[in-house]
Amino acid sequence: MREKKFEISIIIPVLMSFFVMSFIDLVGTGVDELKKDASVPTYILQLIPFVAFIWFFILSVPVGIWQDKVGKKKALNVAIIITAIGLFFPVFGNSFPIILIAFSLLGIGNTILQVAANPLLVDVVPPGRSSSFLSLSQSIKSVGSILGPFIAGMIGPFLANLFGDESEGSWRWGLYLFAIISVLTSLWLTSVKVEETRSEGQRASMASCFKLLGNGFIFLLVIGIFVVVGIDVAINSNIATFLTEKLGVDLETAKYGKSVYFFAKMTGTLIGAGLLTVWSSRKFLTGSSILAGIGLILIMMTNHEITAWILIGVISLGVSNIFPLIFSIAVEKMPTRSNEISGLMMMAISGGAVIPFITGYAMSMNINGGMVVLLACTLYLFLISIYVRKK
Repeated sequence: MREKKFEISIIIPVLMSFFVMSFIDLVGTGVDELKKDASVPTYILQLIPFVAFIWFFILSVPVGIWQDKVGKKKALNVAIIITAIGLFFPVFGNSFPIILIAFSLLGIGNTILQVAANPLLVDVVPPGRSSSFLSLSQSIKSVGSILGPFIAGMIGPFLANLFGDESEGSWRWGLYLFAIISVLTSLWLTSVKVEETRSEGQRASMASCFKLLGNGFIFLLVIGIFVVVGIDVAINSNIATFLTEKLGVDLETAKYGKSVYFFAKMTGTLIGAGLLTVWSSRKFLTGSSILAGIGLILIMMTNHEITAWILIGVISLGVSNIFPLIFSIAVEKMPTRSNEISGLMMMAISGGAVIPFITGYAMSMNINGGMVVLLACTLYLFLISIYVRKK
């Protein structure tokens, strides 16, 4: 087999799919914008992240098996087109049901994106460069997550005014802009020829994936992914409510709490890449969970707005590397079962559907209640970090 060359014309469109992948983080913006409709209770709005992330539980393993048959590039292109359709769907209105359908389509597209994009990127970069490019891909995804609220909140109304749209929900024009970017990415990816690797030997199946949950070590780590993604999405979709109701921050300003979170997350992944050259992944997991827990405790105690903004960043720094840490620890433990582990880990991203809803409901009962839920999640991550160090 001939050695792969560094072909930037192929690598860039694949990396652009990670920017498209970030559009799922618009769930927080969707919650914030529909909050203006007083007829829908705040905690019910957490159905938006629910319909977006529940597809990871339903589709991750079947998509992996389907992708094995049709190829990664084709699966990735299908994912991008479904994402574009979801982003264009709010043209039918700004109502709660319409937005639910839009984010449901976004969730389906994002599930396929997550399953296909990472292995395809490994296929197109030279040997020995995959780790650095995977880190770069997460930074690109974080850039999209940071820009999302600004584009929806500022560019969206500007475009609506430019095209004479005076209907409610001018933020939706930001979604249309992202939809156009998705279509262009799909066309770009279609135009390049990718040499994909094919699996050899016995392929992963539904049975082999779910049988792996019988291993206690793997089961606990899969739940860890469920929990850490849940924290991510819960902060994304609830932080504006927390800043508004506890500290009196006006809603338009509070919406950018998620941008602070994702900027710190991007910074955290870059710092983590350096620190992991001298720290073991197991020790780093313990330190990360402790940092996130401290941030959550302090943000419940503070009554100062500036302190709260800083603590959002601290929590994000703590959480930022936990997903890849858990993933790598699981694969290191059972390297020959990496395909099955990957399917289970992607399925566990459905934690982003469940935990935000619980967090939102707890916050409606007591403003610190949602943070208590997230603190319990962080405690679980700390406990499994101790467990894997012993193992």
